[in-house]
Formats: sequence, C-alpha cells, structure tokens
Amino acid sequence: MTERHAYLTTAEVADYLRLKERKVYDLVSQGQIPCSRVTGKLLFPRQQIDLWVLSHLEGDQAQRLTVPLVVAGSQDPLLEWAVRESGSDLAMLCQGSGDGVRRLLDGKAMLAGIHLLDPSTQRYNEPSALGLSGMRDLLIVRWATRRQGLLVPTDNPLKIKALNDLKRPHLRVAHRQPDAGAARLLGFLLQQAGIDSSALNWAPHASLSEDDLALSICQGEADVGLGVEAAAHRQQLGFVPLCEEPFDLIMQRRSYFEPAVQQLVAFAQQARFAERSIQLGGYTIAETGKIVHNA
Repeated sequence: MTERHAYLTTAEVADYLRLKERKVYDLVSQGQIPCSRVTGKLLFPRQQIDLWVLSHLEGDQAQRLTVPLVVAGSQDPLLEWAVRESGSDLAMLCQGSGDGVRRLLDGKAMLAGIHLLDPSTQRYNEPSALGLSGMRDLLIVRWATRRQGLLVPTDNPLKIKALNDLKRPHLRVAHRQPDAGAARLLGFLLQQAGIDSSALNWAPHASLSEDDLALSICQGEADVGLGVEAAAHRQQLGFVPLCEEPFDLIMQRRSYFEPAVQQLVAFAQQARFAERSIQLGGYTIAETGKIVHNA
C-alpha cells in the first residue's frame, strides 16, 4: 500500500485502520464510514478516511454539542438550489459571509458559505484573516468558483461597461452590508482602480442578499451593483464581468460526516448539479467538493 493511492480497497482500509475486514463491512452497512461502490467493488477515498478518523478523536467527545442543521453565510444561487434539491434537511439562513463565520463559531450553524477576500494578501477565505486560526477542527470545502461583476438593468440602458462608470454623479450604486463578501470585494476593486468610495452615489439602504441587490436594480431603486452572474440571470438583468472568486463551505470536521452534509456533498457530484451550474451561469465546478483546508 503506497501513499500515492487515492482510493483504498476493503482489505487496504482494514489494514490502514487496524480493523478486521468484517468490521469494515459492518461500518459500511451502517453508513458510518465514507466509501463508494464501483461495479460492485467498495473503494474508500484515503483523504475522507483520514478526516473520518480525525472526526472521532476521543478528546473531542466533550465538545460534541448538537449543532443545528443550518447553512449560514453568503447567499449563493447554486448552493440554495442544491440544498433544496438534495433533500439534505438543511435550512438556509444566509445574511452574509461575516455573519456566517460568527454563527459557525457560536455553534448556531453547521456550515457556512463564504467568499471573504483578504486585501493585504489578495487571498480568499484564509482562516487567520477570518479569526478562525484557533479552530483546531476547521474544514474548508470548495463549493465553486463564481464570476462576480456589475449587475445592470436589462439591455444596460446607461451603457455601464467598467468600474470607472460608477463615478458618474447621478448613478445610484446598490451595495451590501459591510461584512458581506461582496462589500469587501467591491471596496478592494474600487481601491485598486483608484476610485474614492465616498464620492459614489450609494443607495440609501444596504441589500442583505444577492437576490435583494438584484431586485433593487430590477425594481429601479438602483442603477448598478456588484453581484454574481447567477443572480443577474435569475432576475433577467444585464451583467458586466469583473473577476472570478472561490466560494467555500466552512464547518467543523465532524460536521462533514453528518448525514445532511454528506447528502449535499454527494448531490454536488451528480450530473444534475453540473447541468444546473451551466443553466445558472457564471460557475466553474471543477473543484467542487475539494478539501482546501483541514486544520
């Protein structure tokens, strides 16, 4: 057995875990150990086996409090659809990336979707920048890469083509709450473009979700705002692409093996999920399900 093998056979995983093969089959039948069945043969992903072992550390037992089946953080159209269609029993409570981080730390959410840029490093979802460096069982799973840009009315009547157009004096700019990932990204993009944010004509109230921002433009309350391409398509708005960003799910390691989360992760590997990502627009799902951080 060598480290380069990404998948283990039943005999190999039994040897790896110092168990009898019969016990491995029992764990499979009880749905307790991660595995896949290919042409009748059981295969065990090495990375997920390692996570499964770590999630059962004895020292963690005292910390195993009940966590609500809630997805917090940033609203994402593809995640929202997958949670509903997968039958995972997860509930959505999306009020921005910063809120999601707080709810995860407070034990009020099982996982959170985030896209928080650290302007100093230009990296996304860094645990130290999120105040999560002390969370010793933090797991970050890539959900998708999303296209961010300017949402504008259908047919773009004001001919908005770039970020510099936001400086027009009478252009009303929709915006998100300060700790939302989109607010942080917009601030960074404005700074890079040398645009003074205080000089912009901001909408009077913050939009608390992707849909709220899109609706504010659709209903004529604002002329432009930063958001994901999928939100523009959902409201039949125009879209001016600016950049791409990773959107990740953060959770405690043991939560990854909860049936609700496993059902969502498994659903994201189905053909329906890929088809929906294309229909919504602005997604790249090549890394969906990839573990990008394991504390």
